[in-house]
Amino acid sequence: MRKIPALIALVGLATVGLVGCSAGATEACPRPAATDRSTTDLITVTGSTDAAPSVSVYTPFHADTTAFADLATGSGTPISTDDQLVVLDISLYDGTTGQPLVKTAYDGSDSSVFSLARWSETFPSFADALHCATPGTRTVIALPPDGIAAQTASSVGLTEGDSAIAVVDVRKTYLPKADGADQYNDALGMPTVVRAPDGRPGIIVPDATAPTDLVVQTLKKGDGDVVTGDQPVRLAMTGVTWDNPRRTTFTDTWGSEPVSVGLSTESDAFRSAIEGKTVGSQVLVVIPPDQLGDTPPAGVTAGETVVYVVDILGLDATPAK
Repeated sequence: MRKIPALIALVGLATVGLVGCSAGATEACPRPAATDRSTTDLITVTGSTDAAPSVSVYTPFHADTTAFADLATGSGTPISTDDQLVVLDISLYDGTTGQPLVKTAYDGSDSSVFSLARWSETFPSFADALHCATPGTRTVIALPPDGIAAQTASSVGLTEGDSAIAVVDVRKTYLPKADGADQYNDALGMPTVVRAPDGRPGIIVPDATAPTDLVVQTLKKGDGDVVTGDQPVRLAMTGVTWDNPRRTTFTDTWGSEPVSVGLSTESDAFRSAIEGKTVGSQVLVVIPPDQLGDTPPAGVTAGETVVYVVDILGLDATPAK
């Protein structure tokens, strides 16, 4: 079996044997049903969207540019940013021979969570072909020679100049930022939160004495699933200390990837601040030093009060026992 690139290995792509031959987009993120039908009409895809597809194609197949056509459309949160987290199932086919190359497990698991940007490192064409796709969408993508990273192409047996075909099922998407309704809070003496267009928060700590009790304020209230603590929650977080907020933040996931947090491993204060909230919410949390647990967060000095702004973006799969 050929060695395959790290990202593909992480999601369990396996070699496969030879096989035989819309209403999902939101108004805020419109998506065409297809781009170049003259290309994608050469490809026939059959089979349930719950399992790996069967593909037949007029060979040798070649694409000069990326083209896609949606075969099924879903609903829910569209893929609107490169940094957004997604769960995908993928089958890849050789354009020259029509033979299958690799595929994901198609086992129904939501545990292989990656940003679209990470997928695009392996499949650059995905950045455009999956824009505004929603959970439940199956799309066939004609990949030109530069639509696959050179290392990936070589590792699965493609040669220079070869095109390929990908069938992608979008299983799950996470919010790119908190999208809930703004909530009124009495902000007297509390930090102020400002937001960039991409959702990145800025925290303005007042020139005032830090509170001695835990403070939790819901800044945006989402309408998604409730966080119970029974499964990990995916969070975008920014954290500063009250006494020295102008120094580098001690935690900031914006610009990288949101973190998966098992609340049972967090301090009682942080856990109580997040449990019971809903996906899509943004929460301001001020934790005094005596409620930070046995060990302060990395980058925080003992005795400091910490301020978090937390976006709740989704729930992860429950870990296997």
